[in-house]
Amino acid sequence: MNDEQIALVTGGSRGIGRAIAVELSEAGYGVIITYKSNDAAAEETLEIIRSKGGRGEKVRFDVADSGEAAKQMDEIISRYKDIRVLVNNAGVAADGLFIMMPEEDWDRVIQTTLKGFYNVTKPVMERMVRNRRGSVVSISSVSAFIGNRGQANYAAAKAGLIAASRVLASEVARLGVRVNVVAPGLIDTEMIKGAPVDKIKEIIPMSRIGRPEEVAKVVRFLCSDDASYITGQVLSVNGGMF
Repeated sequence: MNDEQIALVTGGSRGIGRAIAVELSEAGYGVIITYKSNDAAAEETLEIIRSKGGRGEKVRFDVADSGEAAKQMDEIISRYKDIRVLVNNAGVAADGLFIMMPEEDWDRVIQTTLKGFYNVTKPVMERMVRNRRGSVVSISSVSAFIGNRGQANYAAAKAGLIAASRVLASEVARLGVRVNVVAPGLIDTEMIKGAPVDKIKEIIPMSRIGRPEEVAKVVRFLCSDDASYITGQVLSVNGGMF
């Protein structure tokens, strides 16, 4: 893949991340997916990409681990000179009422989303700025806007991702790099297992759960030349929830 335009998708082994990786592959990118632990799921994502005629590879590391992330990102950037797209999708949830929330649950969610954003985006951004081209899309959530009970840590992380992305967009806009955010609502992935889906659908104007592919297509648009004058924006994909 060394001569191809590269798209790097963190947390690309399952759910929304997988759909994004496949969509970007179909757009013509060589895709690198990162994942923390599920090698079988990551390999399945690559098999889907290859079955559609695309090319990809997987890299295992925890985006929240500064040392491990630095090592892996240095290797990726040294091998691929044209990382054209970065999608910050890696994230975790550890829901619970704030007053009863263990410190480790707060830290794990914040570290994965926000420290992970820093650990991966900073080295990629240095290359994009040097090349004077590139697109970064970070995956936030409707939880950043709506006060869902039991999600103080998750909401804080996803709202912080929006704020950081908007600042970064203003810093690099004149250098040919665009930074945007996609904020999904309730999407049909493993993360909603056990949720009262039927009850939640009652508050969604479109009365249905979203599909990962519907998020992925918005990401593809933001990474394309069709979105060449869009930066610092948040696009909600939530069926009209607000």
